Amino acid sequence: MIVSEIEVFLREDTGDFDVFHSSLPDEIIRARIIAKEGGILAGLEEVVRIFSHCGISSSHKCVDGDEIAGRDIIIDLEGSSRAILQNERVALNILGRMGGIATLTRACVDMVKHTGTRIACTRKTTPGFRRFEKKAVMLGGGDPHRFNLTDAIMIKDNHIRIYGMDGAYKVAKDVGFMKKIEIEVENAGDAVHAAELGADVIMFDNMDAGSITEAISVLDEKKLRDSVILESSGGISVDNLVEYAETGVDVISLGMITHSARWLDFSLNVR
Repeated sequence: MIVSEIEVFLREDTGDFDVFHSSLPDEIIRARIIAKEGGILAGLEEVVRIFSHCGISSSHKCVDGDEIAGRDIIIDLEGSSRAILQNERVALNILGRMGGIATLTRACVDMVKHTGTRIACTRKTTPGFRRFEKKAVMLGGGDPHRFNLTDAIMIKDNHIRIYGMDGAYKVAKDVGFMKKIEIEVENAGDAVHAAELGADVIMFDNMDAGSITEAISVLDEKKLRDSVILESSGGISVDNLVEYAETGVDVISLGMITHSARWLDFSLNVR
């Protein structure tokens, strides 16, 4: 987290001039943030930097990625009463949002551990907060996938509709030798064609588990399975996650671990 981000987050919450807190007598106080439920801790590093930026000292025994329980003390604070009260909501929001994502990610990772399938997120993130949400995924044991369009080339269904798979792949190969190329497919035939073109990753897009199993079988028969990473995405939730993992895919990417994660609950109490 950089200073400009801290200032944007705090400015959003305090507005141009917080009349009430600015009018209160400023005192040196002690406070602590406490978890109100269990989960995976994420966002502590960012919260420490926010409080430090505002002259508030802190100490903590937990670290990001730890499993926490309800009533655990997350961080002890000491400093200006005005600053602590003004920063309270931003700090709790970051812990709640990132902790919720990390917790859901860890649950998904644990569900498919027996298969060896990797859990990844997508670019379905909150504008301006993507790197924190993807960091939370990593703290939960997941893979961040692409941070942005420059990390790898993904040839999606709309690219194929406009340019054809072969045409889009040729452009992707000409872009540069350092870029991995992923191609979305919707059936076994397209999966074979993508593998024969030389795709690094094949994504089974919105295919049911049975169709994916069939496609992998065809790739095996044609001796193409080991040449690509296989990813499944679309229509996958905690209810059918294990079924998809047991098809034999290498990666399952889930938009829901960022866009639908329930926040963890924390509170700040003045001591």
